Amino acid sequence: MGMKCNNCGKGVMYGHNVSHSKRRTRKIFKPNLHTARILINGSFMRMKLCTKCLRMFKEATKIEKSTLVEVTEAPTTPVATV
Repeated sequence: MGMKCNNCGKGVMYGHNVSHSKRRTRKIFKPNLHTARILINGSFMRMKLCTKCLRMFKEATKIEKSTLVEVTEAPTTPVATV
């Protein structure tokens, strides 16, 4: 699977380090991924999530605990259309 969020698909980006003298060297920007056990459809799944998705899942479980409703699907981030 590699360096990719299982929920939103955020992955590796490429760019340059730029020094004071404007010399450019290649740089890889990696996503901040964490492995987490997420409860989906009554069973735990181990997923690699970026911190934004991890916060979203934690917020969903807070709401779930307060209303006592089980999550039936994994929440996904909305995709912007241009």
